[in-house]
Amino acid sequence: MTAPGTRADGAPADGLPADGAPADGLPADGLRADGAPGPAPVYRPPRAAALRRFARAYLARRAGAAGLGILVLAALLALTAPLYIGDGQLDVTRVDGPLLAPPSGAYPLGTDHAGRSVLLLTVWGARSSLAVGCVATVLTVLLGSAVGLVAGHYGGRLGRALMHVTDWFIALPSLPLAISLAAVIGQGPVSITIAIAVTSWSATARLVRAQTIAVGARPFVERARALGAGEAQVMFRHILPNVTPIILVSATLTVASAILSEATLTFLGLGDPTDVTWGSMLSAALSQGAVTYGAWWYLMAPGTAILLVVLGFTLTGRTVEHLLNPRTGGAS
Repeated sequence: MTAPGTRADGAPADGLPADGAPADGLPADGLRADGAPGPAPVYRPPRAAALRRFARAYLARRAGAAGLGILVLAALLALTAPLYIGDGQLDVTRVDGPLLAPPSGAYPLGTDHAGRSVLLLTVWGARSSLAVGCVATVLTVLLGSAVGLVAGHYGGRLGRALMHVTDWFIALPSLPLAISLAAVIGQGPVSITIAIAVTSWSATARLVRAQTIAVGARPFVERARALGAGEAQVMFRHILPNVTPIILVSATLTVASAILSEATLTFLGLGDPTDVTWGSMLSAALSQGAVTYGAWWYLMAPGTAILLVVLGFTLTGRTVEHLLNPRTGGAS
């Protein structure tokens, strides 16, 4: 029969030996036998452990790992492009390659109508296409999250007014509205970014509003109000952290549509005519007779690049959504 609070070996149940020293051989006061202080305990924040579990669960899914690999490769090629692509290789007045030549050893993806390497053009075009798509996604998510958070938390006339505006933007056809805005603001990546953000935020606002209402009805929010927390404090310290996962999922899925919108607007001639993007490459290929001459490589390279990047963001977003959604099991 052992004494209460002790194990069968007589040691206390709290994990300390009978003499009170911790399991690592140090006394209870943290000093060694010679009086010198022992090593400081290592503090591991719970958020870091949660991120490690999420990373392991994410990489365990083949679709998510494949999508992340595509995005990392595209980002590396875009960021390092100035290191191996010079201005002379993109300037139509300085290149001397054959016109609309098929793929060969010197030109793995063939040449365009001016004799430039299609491979180099595709890699260089990733810089502008990815930059516009990512910046437009950030603006879209910020605007939509702000509207949805305020509308869902405060409700009342303010919430109804914000939702009426959101419904109005949902009802409008996004592509004609984006074309009109980009044409009014002026050609260039800035106008395309603004046009995409203005026409794409409504879906995020609806999603965040619904999640905000669900989180606001939980008991811990009511307890925070009972303890004297103001509405702004409740919204930013209690509701926003619980809505952040759905915002992250929305961002990863929105960036794919933003890249498609950027390619569409530049294909229609609303981008900078001196800049190389995937959309402008497709537009130039059609206008310069690539279909007539059978130059399939001129169309295939930028089209495949758009397809792969959109696929990468879609796979990444779906995997993140599955891991963060408790109804599908979440990260283990």
